[in-house]
Amino acid sequence: MFMKALSGFVFLATAISASAAPMTQGEREHLVAHLEMTQAWLTDEVSGLSAAQLNFRPAPDRWTVAEVVQHLVISEPNYWKLLQDALKQPPKKLDKQATDAAVLWYGIDRTRHEKTTADQNPKEEAIDAAQALKTFLSMHAQLLDMARSTNEDLRGHAVPDWGVDAYQCLLEISTHEQRHILQIREIKASPGFPKK
Repeated sequence: MFMKALSGFVFLATAISASAAPMTQGEREHLVAHLEMTQAWLTDEVSGLSAAQLNFRPAPDRWTVAEVVQHLVISEPNYWKLLQDALKQPPKKLDKQATDAAVLWYGIDRTRHEKTTADQNPKEEAIDAAQALKTFLSMHAQLLDMARSTNEDLRGHAVPDWGVDAYQCLLEISTHEQRHILQIREIKASPGFPKK
């Protein structure tokens, strides 16, 4: 199922035009599909886990499942603000910009691990995982609503901090979630992960 979804998104990367214009129907459908996928996957991966499973730490320097979800809760409002700020600026094209394929690959490639900034690190926080998931889903609904309804010229607005346009920024928020969903799967596959 993952490979089938992946092949669709690789097709997206080749099909999307880099020219500045409002989203095409195909772009909108692909963006909505990716956001719906990450929403469903995260819910499936986390729902029904016991407290022991949510708080299992595979190694001293690794996050728990609860911390991964809390990281999304902490980071996504910052990403949302980054996107909104970009849309308030005049249209701009970057001299050097990521490809859609690179944005999609970011969500898949777990060979390179990056350290998050201190302000987005959930370690040592007391986390209510059920509440964190609920908060995440509420924020995610905002992203989905934008993807489904916006008529903004997302391709015409740059997000220089990420080297992407606003369409890619919205997609990258979803691929960031995908990346952490894969991290949750790694935690669950770790030796010693509680059976319940």
